[in-house]
Amino acid sequence: MTRDDPVKHLFLWPAFLVVLAIAIFPLIFSLANSFMSLRLVPPMPARYVGLENYADLLTQPRFWQTVRTTALIAFTSVAFQFVIGFAIALALAGKVRGVEFFRVTFLMPMLVAPVAVALVARQILNPTMGPLNQIATFFGFANLPYLTEANWALGSLIAVEIWQWTPFVILLLLAGLQGLPDDVYEAAELENASPWQQFWGITFPMMLPISAAVIFIRIVESFKIIDTVFVMTGGGPGVATETLTLFAYQEGFKKFNLGYTSALSFLFLAVVLILSLVYLALLKPYLEKYK
Repeated sequence: MTRDDPVKHLFLWPAFLVVLAIAIFPLIFSLANSFMSLRLVPPMPARYVGLENYADLLTQPRFWQTVRTTALIAFTSVAFQFVIGFAIALALAGKVRGVEFFRVTFLMPMLVAPVAVALVARQILNPTMGPLNQIATFFGFANLPYLTEANWALGSLIAVEIWQWTPFVILLLLAGLQGLPDDVYEAAELENASPWQQFWGITFPMMLPISAAVIFIRIVESFKIIDTVFVMTGGGPGVATETLTLFAYQEGFKKFNLGYTSALSFLFLAVVLILSLVYLALLKPYLEKYK
C-alpha cells in the first residue's frame, strides 16, 4: 500500500472518529454542566443557572488563592528543574567517567509513581518522627514544621516536585545537546572562545527552541499537580497548599457539586491557556531569531 492509496482511510478514520468521540463527548457534557446547578448529594434536579457558577468562582477568594498557590508551585519548581536539569545535562553530555551509570541514576526518580514519592516524602518530613527532624534534633537543632506551616509546606512540595521531575528535563535537554553540531564548537575553539563564552554564544541560543518546549510542557504538567499535594499535605495547613485540581476534587468528589466543579475545570483550562499564550508570545521573537 502506497502513501496515496485511499485504502488507508478505511483504517485511519474509524480509529480517529472513536478517539474524537471519546474526547469530545466528556468535554461537551462538562461544558453543559458548568451552566447548571447540579448536585448529587443531596440529590437535586438539574437547574440552568447560566454564568452563575463562573461568577461565584471569580468572586470567591479561595479560587484566587488556589490560582496563586498553583502558579507559585509550578513556576518555582519548573525554574529550578530547568536550571538544575540543564547543568546536569551539560555534565552528562561531556566525557566523564561512569556517565552511563549517572544517566540511569538521574532518571530513576521520574520512573517512580508520584503517590509513592509523596508517601516517602511525608514520612521523611514528619514533624515529630521523620528522620530529617530526628537528625536535626540529634545535632541540637529544633524540629522544623515541614508540613504543618504554610511556607514550609509549600517549600516541601516544591522540593519534591524538583526531585521527581528534573530527570524529565535532563532527558530532553541531553537529547538536544547530543544533537548539536560539532563543527560550531571546533570553530569557537579556533577563536580561543572560553567554555563560558561557548555556552552563552552557542549552546544556550541553539538549545532555546527545545528549552522553551521543555519549560512549556513542565509548566502545563505542574499546573495539574494533585497527587503529591493530596498525599503530603491534603491542601493544608488550612487551604495554604490547595491547588486548582485539588480544589476541583474537593468540590466534585466530596461535595458532589458537579455544576460548580465543571465551571471550575473550565476556568482552570482558561488560566492554563492564557498563561501558555502569554509564554509563547513572549518567546516568539527569540525563537524566530534562532530558527
